Amino acid sequence: MLHLRLIIPAARTDEATAVLESCPGVTNIVVLPGAAREPKGDVVLCDAARESANEVLGRLKWLETEGSIAAEQVDLSLSKAAEDAVEEAPGEPDDAVIWKELEQRVQADSRVTWAYLAFLAIATQLAGIGVLQNSPILIVGAMVLGPEFGAVAAICFGLLRRKGPLIVTALRTLFIGFAVAIAITYACALVSFWLGWIDIGNLTANKEVQFIVKPDRWSFIVALLAGAAGVLSVTAGKSSALIGVFISVTTVPAAGYAAVALALNDWNEVAGSISQLAVNILGMVIAGTLTLLVQRRFWPQVGRRSSERPRRWPSPPG
Repeated sequence: MLHLRLIIPAARTDEATAVLESCPGVTNIVVLPGAAREPKGDVVLCDAARESANEVLGRLKWLETEGSIAAEQVDLSLSKAAEDAVEEAPGEPDDAVIWKELEQRVQADSRVTWAYLAFLAIATQLAGIGVLQNSPILIVGAMVLGPEFGAVAAICFGLLRRKGPLIVTALRTLFIGFAVAIAITYACALVSFWLGWIDIGNLTANKEVQFIVKPDRWSFIVALLAGAAGVLSVTAGKSSALIGVFISVTTVPAAGYAAVALALNDWNEVAGSISQLAVNILGMVIAGTLTLLVQRRFWPQVGRRSSERPRRWPSPPG
């Protein structure tokens, strides 16, 4: 369930509550006349099943300029009315994509922030150390830590909705993030080389991690699967933390490998790892966009079929 808080101009409160009452999956409607001070108006509270959120937000879109809409996830709801609302709503909660929520999320993830740069730089350095130490464990840790899929998801959403500025922003975020991460890792690897801690032998001995620099058809297939899994983890109401391993695939490890190979002047390995990075990003973008397209294409049809059922109101006592 979602908990909605609406601030509505007093003259349009009846109109808004009528919308809420007519939408399947909405319950626990509370009206507080004159409670809002900025902006001024009435406060309306309600609970809505995730499956109903798009219909409610779409029909109350005018509130974005005339009032206010806020939504938050309800972790616990002990209510027969809420259970009935979820049953009335079309589809299953975990399958529902709340498009407004997704749009705000990918817009936030598409921006360059210090936290994004720090996480990506740390992840890339871990991957570089994993390459030098021939340690798959460190490489997997780098995959989990990498934050780059947020920008990939933003590109997918931008392609779906034809939002050119969002695509450009997300691409810039990916480019800047990997450029900074590779530069920092390169500098650290170069210092290690000068100190005599590493040499070209560290790259030639790492047989277990050679998949990072040898892109092939399997690399692209894995990237496609990872892109679909990543988008589903972002849009669905339920996801696993282990998905982080798959959605990063070999993007971060490839960047770490490229930085180390650059410091050791092994240009063949640099080319292979950069190719792997590009293949994985391309595969994730293609699969992620197609996943969003399928969700947008088929979810509304399920909603229309299910919402034709009449609302079930509790029978009066006695």
